[in-house]
Amino acid sequence: MAETTLTRADLAEAVHQKVGLSRQESADLIEDVLEEICSALIEEGSVKISSFGSLLVREKAERIGRNPKTGVEASISPRKVLSFKASHMLKDTINATK
Repeated sequence: MAETTLTRADLAEAVHQKVGLSRQESADLIEDVLEEICSALIEEGSVKISSFGSLLVREKAERIGRNPKTGVEASISPRKVLSFKASHMLKDTINATK
């Protein structure tokens, strides 16, 4: 399976092709959407996009970890992590594609 990255420029180009906005307007639209998602994650801790999935901010507590190379124990500080849960429709679409 070839590994490709979908960039902001790719999304803006797709909007330009399908909607007919200028390239600059398309890029601005993509930036606005991503900024809105980030703001919602910061303020509310979750974003649900219908038929796509949910983004959730979870808090991880401090814990003891181990360096796999040396075996030395180290403290891992508490932090927030982002998790994604795909919707059933997205899962069905992915599984139907061969």
